[in-house]
Amino acid sequence: MFEQSFKNIDNILHTDSGCGTELDYIEQTSWILFLKYLDDLEETKKTESALAGKKYEYILATDYRWNNWACPKSKDGKLDHNKALDGDDLIDFINNKLFLYLKKFRADNPNTIEYKIGEIFHELKNKISSGYKLREILNIVDGMHFRLYEEKHELSHLYEAKIKNMGNAGRNGGEYYTPRPLIKTIVKVVGPKIGDTIYDGACGSAGFLVEAYNYLTENQSKLSSKQMEILQTKTFYGKEIKSLAYIIGIMNMILHGIEAPNIRHMDTLSENINDIQEKDRYNIILANPPFGAGIGREVQQNFPIKTGETAFLFLQHFIKILKAGGKAGIVIKNTFLSNTDNASVSLRKLLLENCNLHTVLDLPGGAFQGAGVKTVVLFFEKGAPTKKVWFYQLNLDRNLGKGNPLNEADLAEFVKLQKTKANSDNSWSIDIKDVNRETFDLSVKNPSRGGEVVLREPKDILAEMSELDKESKDILKNIISLI
Repeated sequence: MFEQSFKNIDNILHTDSGCGTELDYIEQTSWILFLKYLDDLEETKKTESALAGKKYEYILATDYRWNNWACPKSKDGKLDHNKALDGDDLIDFINNKLFLYLKKFRADNPNTIEYKIGEIFHELKNKISSGYKLREILNIVDGMHFRLYEEKHELSHLYEAKIKNMGNAGRNGGEYYTPRPLIKTIVKVVGPKIGDTIYDGACGSAGFLVEAYNYLTENQSKLSSKQMEILQTKTFYGKEIKSLAYIIGIMNMILHGIEAPNIRHMDTLSENINDIQEKDRYNIILANPPFGAGIGREVQQNFPIKTGETAFLFLQHFIKILKAGGKAGIVIKNTFLSNTDNASVSLRKLLLENCNLHTVLDLPGGAFQGAGVKTVVLFFEKGAPTKKVWFYQLNLDRNLGKGNPLNEADLAEFVKLQKTKANSDNSWSIDIKDVNRETFDLSVKNPSRGGEVVLREPKDILAEMSELDKESKDILKNIISLI
C-alpha cells in the first residue's frame, strides 16, 4: 500500500537542500507521518466515542489538525488549493506556529500521548527548506491512511525498514539499529509474559520494546481490555540519551500501537546504581548497550566496578536494576568473556555470583552491519549463582554482510536446542566449578572444533575495511557539500 509513497518522499527529500542523509530523511518523514497518524487516531477515537454515545474531545486545536493546515479539502473531497498553504507561507506556518504550538504539550502528564507530542516537537525541527517540496510530501502522506489494522501493520513494517536504512547510513545511525531477526530471537528465548515490566536502558529506536510488544500480542488469541491497558501503560520502559534516537523510538512505539511510551530522554549512566531501589526494578531486561571506551571518571563513580567501557557500565546497571527472579537478554562484545583486565574479571565474577548465566549465544562477524566487533548475547536470571553455562556458536555456511544479512532461519537451531540446552556440533556446556576462579575466563571454545577460538577470515576483514572506507568517503562528501 505505502511502499511507493515512501520511495517518492525519499526522492523529494533527496533534492531538498535541507536534507543530506538517510538520518535526515527518516527524521523529516517521521514528524509528518506522525501528524497524519495522529489525525487518523483521533478520527478513530471520535467514531468509537460516537458509538458509545459520548462526545470526543480532540487533542489538537482546530487550526492545527491535519485537514485544516496540511491538506484542507473542498466539498468534492479534493485538495482545496485556495486554502492549502504552499511555498514560504507553508514553511512560515510550520516553523513559527505549528511546531511552537505542539511543543507546549510537554507541560501535560508524562504518561499521556499529549506529553509525548510535546517531547517529539521539542526535540525536532523542520529541515525541509522548500515549501513547494514540502507541499508535495504532504499531498503524498495525505493519501496514506492508518485506521485499519492492515494499514497500521504495513506502516510499522515500512518504518522499521527506514530505521534499518538509518542504521546503515553511518556510525551515528548504526548505534540505533540491532538486526530484527536477532531481537526477535532474544525476545523469544527470554519469553516475557503479560504483567512483566520490560526495560531497555539504551533503547535507541526501541526495537527491543517493539518486538516484545509484538511477541506479547501475537502470542495471545484475544487480549482483554485490562490486559491491553497493562501493555499500554505498565509494561514497556526505556531510556535513551541521543535526541534523534529518542524521538524515533517514541514514534516507532506509537506507530506500532503503544500510544504513550514510557521512554525517558536521559543518560542512564548518570544514575548512581546504589540509589536504585526495589520500586525501580524490572522483571525483564532486553538490550544492546553501546560499545566503546572513553567514559569520564565522574560517570564511573556511579559504579562499584570502575571502567571506561560503556557496555560494562551498562551491564552493572542492568544487573542492579533487574528484579530477583528477573530475566535478561543482553548483547555485548565477545571480549567481555575473556578480557584479563581487573574490570572485566570483576564484572564476570559479579555476574556469575549474582545471576544464573544459563546461555551464551556466540554470533559470527558481520551479524551487525558496519560493526567491526564480534558479539555474544548473554541470557541470565537474577537471584541464584551460575552453576552451568550452555554455549551455542552460530556457524553459518555463508559470510554475513549488507547483501546477505542475518535471518530468523539462521537462528532456528539455537532456539530449538536452547530449550533443553542440548549438546551438538555447535553447542556445549561448561560447569562453573571447572572455570578458573582467578580469571573467570568464559572464552568461547567449541570442543567439537578442537577447542580453538574461531577468528574472522582475513578476506572478511578486508571487505569490511573497504566498505567502511566507502562510507567514510560518502560522509566526507556530504560534509564538503554543506560547507
